[in-house]
Amino acid sequence: MLKKWKNKKLLKNEKGLTLVELLAVIVILAIIAAIAVPAIGNIINKSKDRAILAEASNILSGAKIAYIDGACTDGKCNAAALKQFVDGIDLKDTEAEYDGKEWKVTYYRFSEIKTNGLKVDKSISENDLNKLLTKAGGDVQEEEKED
Repeated sequence: MLKKWKNKKLLKNEKGLTLVELLAVIVILAIIAAIAVPAIGNIINKSKDRAILAEASNILSGAKIAYIDGACTDGKCNAAALKQFVDGIDLKDTEAEYDGKEWKVTYYRFSEIKTNGLKVDKSISENDLNKLLTKAGGDVQEEEKED
């Protein structure tokens, strides 16, 4: 008889989560995930966009060296001329041009930029690229992204 009474007492003192408590925890985690996932996505897109701008800046630096070295003709450095001066960047459809006054870079990855405040047409001048890089280092006002 003592044994039965002891078992009943142990069952009453069991601790655990009820179904309602478990559902409440799942709902809270879902709300946190719904807030965090888009924020993380925006951070990833901004970092990719900044990387593209940095690559364009590296291409311009390589083009200046190629120009001084005589690898460019008529102030234009195509992908073949830039290849030995720029490492780790796919130079497909890339060109840097110097008109005697300013440098301009044409880079195919500009079309991959998603942040509206950093969008670039097919080519950009060195001065404008430096402004964008400075802007990209701070907070960029982001409008809705185009898919």
